[in-house]
Amino acid sequence: MADQLWHGCVIPDDLLYDLAMNVWVRLSGEEAVLGMTDVAQTMGGRMVQISWKKTGRSYARGRSLAVIESAKWVGPFPTPLTGELIEVNEAGFAADIAIANRDPYGTGWMARVRPSLLAEERAGLVGGQAAFEHYRAFIEDNDVRCYRCAD
Repeated sequence: MADQLWHGCVIPDDLLYDLAMNVWVRLSGEEAVLGMTDVAQTMGGRMVQISWKKTGRSYARGRSLAVIESAKWVGPFPTPLTGELIEVNEAGFAADIAIANRDPYGTGWMARVRPSLLAEERAGLVGGQAAFEHYRAFIEDNDVRCYRCAD
């Protein structure tokens, strides 16, 4: 199945989503890569600064792994999975602060965690089709039009 698109907003089919947190999850072996959805990066606007939490520590579901400051918003990047924070994309954002605005599902990933409660917390994540249905309604209700930052 191909990625789904609605008013410029991309929702990849091959990811899992925490809809309440606007975070995507890519499971890979014993790790999970996390990032902001296209809708989240659009609503926040162009990023200007990120403060990262310390790696090597465990964080509970819902806790912040970073504080994001954008042109429109300051707030947390929450983890949808309890576990050890093993890596943040600090180098990627240092090279291009708008990397998540340009490529939210690729080079703009935010963090890698080693989930410790995946069996229990997996039920709170939805697949691409369910996420698309949710975001399509959200996009319509809130008149969202996704975009990518240009140079």
